[in-house]
Order: sequence, then C-alpha cells, then structure tokens
Amino acid sequence: MTTIAAPSRASTLALHGGTPVASPSIPIVSVTISEEDIQAAVAVMRSGMMAQGKNCLALEEKFGRASEAKFALTCANGTCALQLAYEPLIKPGDEVLVPAWSYIATVSMVVARGGVPVFVDADPETYNIDVHDAAKKVSKRTTAIAATHLYGNPVNIDGVESLAAKHGLSIIYDAAQAHLATYHGKGIGAYGDVTTYSFYATKNMTTGEGGMVTTNDEELFKEMKLLRSHGETQKYIHGRVGYNYRMTDLEAAIGLSQFNRLPEYTSRRQKTAAALDRAIGAIPGLHAPKMTPEAEGVYHLYPVRIDEGRFKTPAEGTVRDEFCKALNAEGIATAIHYPRSLTRQPAFEKHVKDHPPVADRLSRTLFCVPVHHNLSESQTKQIGEALHKVAEAMRG
Repeated sequence: MTTIAAPSRASTLALHGGTPVASPSIPIVSVTISEEDIQAAVAVMRSGMMAQGKNCLALEEKFGRASEAKFALTCANGTCALQLAYEPLIKPGDEVLVPAWSYIATVSMVVARGGVPVFVDADPETYNIDVHDAAKKVSKRTTAIAATHLYGNPVNIDGVESLAAKHGLSIIYDAAQAHLATYHGKGIGAYGDVTTYSFYATKNMTTGEGGMVTTNDEELFKEMKLLRSHGETQKYIHGRVGYNYRMTDLEAAIGLSQFNRLPEYTSRRQKTAAALDRAIGAIPGLHAPKMTPEAEGVYHLYPVRIDEGRFKTPAEGTVRDEFCKALNAEGIATAIHYPRSLTRQPAFEKHVKDHPPVADRLSRTLFCVPVHHNLSESQTKQIGEALHKVAEAMRG
C-alpha cells in the first residue's frame, strides 16, 4: 500500500512573504493508493475501454445507496457536479442564498449559470451557513439555497429545509467534503433536491479528479444525465445543449476500490477527531469544531478556532498565522481553509452588498490541523501536545 503525504502550500511556506520553511513531519493530507487501486486501474487500461462504462455505473449504484439517494451520476469533478445541479434549478437572474464561508466553486457555478449570489454569514460554532441570517435575506427573487456541508460537518438540514419549504426554494447541498456523513441517522443524499460530491485527490476517497450528483427526483436525474453528455438522447441525436462532464471508467475503477475502504477511513478520522477534541478542550483560547446537532460528521478537515485576545499580538499578521508557523516548527502541518471570505474575492465584487462579520472573523481565526486516516495514536498525541506547547508559549 502506497501512502502519499501531501502537505498544503500553507504548511510548506511561511504565511508571510512565502519564505520556505522545513516540511512538517506530520502532513496535513495523506493519500493512500493501495495495490487494489492500482490493479483496478490496470484492468481498465488492459481492457481498452477507458471511457464512461460499467465501473461508473457500479460506483453510482454503490455511492448512491450509501448516501441514501435514489439516483446518482458520476461526473468529471465536483465543480461540474455543481453545474449539473444548478442548471435545471436556477434560471439566469434568480437570486440564490449562498454561504459566504465555503470553497469558491459553491458560488462560482451559481454565477456561471447567470444566477445572483446572495451571501449568507456563517454559523459561529459549526461554520456552516447560518439559517437565521439566510432567512433575513430572502427576497421575491430568491429561488434556491445552496448549503455546504463544510469540513465534513453536515449543515443544519432541518433549518435549511424549513426555510426552503416556507419560501418555495430549491435546495442544493454541496457535500464535496462530506462523503458518508449522516443527519438524523440518514445519509445526507436523502435530503434536498440535489447533493454534489467531489473525489479530488485529497478528499476522503478519491478518483484523482471526479465528482458525483445524487437526487431523489427522477425527472431531475434524467435532466442532469442529459446535461452530462451533450444532451444526447440517442447516438448523435441531441435533445438539448449539454456538456461533456463524464467520468472515465479508469477513474471510477479507482473510486470503487477506494470506496471499499471509505467506512474504515471515516472511522479512523472520527476517532482521531475525538482525541483532538479532548486535547483542545484542555487548552484555553482554542476551540474544537462543533458538530451540528443530529449530525455525524466525517472530518475531511479539522478546523481549530483561536481566540485572538488570549494570545500575544504579533508585530504583523494575525495571531492565527503566528500560531500556525509555531506549529509548523513543531513538525505539525497546518492549512488555512480559507484565507478570506467569499465576499472578499474579486470575482464576486459586483455581487457583494456587505461583508458578513462571522465569515470575516473566521478568515483570521481558523486553521486546520491533520485529521487524515493515516495518523497513528502517537502522532495524534503529538499534535495535541504541540497545540498545548504553542498555546502556552504564545499566551498573552
């Protein structure tokens, strides 16, 4: 079994000026490529049938069932998954409630569709979209809400669905980081109109690139299936304009092999997260991530929030940045997800009416430490000890 450590840019470059620092001994990401993964890929290459085929169908069936969705479609990547989801549900000019705190694709594909993003602040404890703030921003032009299950922590689905039902909104859940997460004991694919996933190289399971859309609406499934492959109803007959967003069978074969280990990997992440929770709970000024009530998260990332006032203020930069540099020096990789709110992205400048305060605060105070499935108990203990050591050294 091959394990590939993949530290983030933030862990290999100092956060001010880009000065190289020593690579941490415990990386932020670790990708496992097993012999089974390799042989699955080799078998497809030897078959000569590398385009979308039986392996894609098998991955759709297995992943859809595990997510408790009736229908599933593989696609080229998580961004394509969002575009496939948005196009049938959003018309140009429609307002869509979107998280100000998320990866850019959640919002950029709304804009690509011609929708108008309405930025909603983050919940200060779970970091997911704040349903109460969303309720304040519904207008007559609002037709949908896009909510990210961020860091592998499901959003407040009850709140989202109640808001959507009240105003007749479509719901798109971005679950790029939340494979196998559950809510009320059910797979997150059981909820909403569409749920989208990413199988990028650093996700909890990977196909290299690749994505998935799931839904319980058969007509929506049929429409997204057409969009995925140039609107083709039969060979060379195209009922509508679409795209080439297909996954290859080579990628799907790797994904099927990875999927077999996903429950074990998820369990390891949850065990590591529980140990980190205990360690951080004993460190004043640091906050472990809080799981959404009724949810079981899968810890794609482990975000730690820092109280700026508890620590010495650096001459430049943020307390968070200094804390991360000190952790790197202790051999612990860190990553910043994300360095700025989406309302601070130049790409969305014309759509921004204000800057949600919680999202802005998270951009200064949140950092991630390793939680991947390849961590040993001793490494997890080392992370906790390093957090304690740095916190004591930086105490104000």
